[in-house]
Amino acid sequence: MPDFPPLKNDLILRVARGESTTRTPVWMMRQAGRYLPEYQEVRSEHEFFDVVGTPELAAEVTIQPIDRFDLDAAIIFSDILVIPQALGLEVRMVKGKGPHFPDPLRSPSDMSRLTESPDVDEELGHVYDALTLTRKELDGRVPLIGFSGAPWTLMAYMIEGGGSKNYKRARAWLYEAPDAAHSLLQQTTDVIVDYLIGQVRAGAQMLQVFDSWAGLFGPQTFRTFALPYLKQIAERVKKECPDVPLVVFAKGAHYALEDLVETDYEVIGLDWTMDPKAARLVVGERATLQGNLDPCTLYGDAETIRRAVQDMLAGFGSHRHIANLGHGMHPDHDPEHARIFVDSVHEVSEQMRGV
Repeated sequence: MPDFPPLKNDLILRVARGESTTRTPVWMMRQAGRYLPEYQEVRSEHEFFDVVGTPELAAEVTIQPIDRFDLDAAIIFSDILVIPQALGLEVRMVKGKGPHFPDPLRSPSDMSRLTESPDVDEELGHVYDALTLTRKELDGRVPLIGFSGAPWTLMAYMIEGGGSKNYKRARAWLYEAPDAAHSLLQQTTDVIVDYLIGQVRAGAQMLQVFDSWAGLFGPQTFRTFALPYLKQIAERVKKECPDVPLVVFAKGAHYALEDLVETDYEVIGLDWTMDPKAARLVVGERATLQGNLDPCTLYGDAETIRRAVQDMLAGFGSHRHIANLGHGMHPDHDPEHARIFVDSVHEVSEQMRGV
């Protein structure tokens, strides 16, 4: 592992481990991205996946929000769909539309097109290089988060071919071809495990697994097609990286808290539709909770944002909570409203603790 500068702010890592702190740490999903004019400058000259694939550019945009806001973590600029790319599928980012697979998996027989055991270091080495460069350029200011999509969410994209309201084609596989679905989920899991372990070796100090489409499942379907693979990822990564906190964000999966708290993830992310108090009753002190301000709150004025932050922090309590949005930043968010959110979390949480 490279020699990195000492860490000056380890607040988020301590909270992930369950330690008490003088204030609540905060970061934002999609904090490096389209709402920042400095990011738009970079994108005016480079395609999306060119930024992802160029370590110097990925490091630059990862650090942009850290230079602008008093955040407690950076998250590497990449995309969950680098895993399907490593498996041999083409993915394009289409302006105004989002991700697009020109040739998705339309039937189980199409799985023969996937690379059976990709060389993850070779296929995704650009992400590792970006992590190492970013970690050095951060100079210990804040921890660096790595991430991956979850098996089900990646499967949904690979079959559907892009964004969808219901991912009907992908969900149909679960019933028409369950063996093929499990095979695809396992193949994806194996790549994710190697990828996450590689991210830690490259410099990631915390890891998040995004199961963005978990909310499309019912409880039993989740336990059959999502939970076993999420558990497996955490168990296998922990064997190699026992000291690196793991976060799972199963968006929309209200029913899954009790299942998720029994896994090896130290942190469970909540979307904005979930009640922090109810979640705390289920989870107790067994895990740290992350979230969950409605991203649309940032369209409000300063007082509206601050009041929402107060309500959120009161719901989670002053222990074992990492503040975040309930999903990512929107492209038309005002960066100054993001600043108000971040600063309010620090100020209000210190007041709650009597600092």
